Amino acid sequence: MTVTDIDASMAWYQRLFRTDQVLGTFPHLEKEETGYGTLLAEPRSGVVIAFHTNTGNQGEAFDEVRTGLDHLSFSVASREELQAWAAWLDELGIEHTGVRHVTQPFPISTVVFRDLDNIQLEFVTAG
Repeated sequence: MTVTDIDASMAWYQRLFRTDQVLGTFPHLEKEETGYGTLLAEPRSGVVIAFHTNTGNQGEAFDEVRTGLDHLSFSVASREELQAWAAWLDELGIEHTGVRHVTQPFPISTVVFRDLDNIQLEFVTAG
């Protein structure tokens, strides 16, 4: 993900996922002169998120209706785990939708929220 403030985003995601494991910095491939990236690894799930910063970034907020990313979903095992994530978001002071249940196009439960750059994120479980 390209972010406006890589240090603030790293701190936000580290707090969210309760991890301190950060894997150095690296050149932003094919944009080495104007940007770099860093990785956050969440050891329990194995999820690795790459963050990039670039001088070409105008600092505008993310908007899922433009070409590119719509949102990121993180699958959880159960509704109980989903409720635990909602409680953790409350504890962190992160606004969210609460647990929502939908049946179309298939039965799922979600908690939707946004990061510092307005990127929509969700925790989701089947059923």
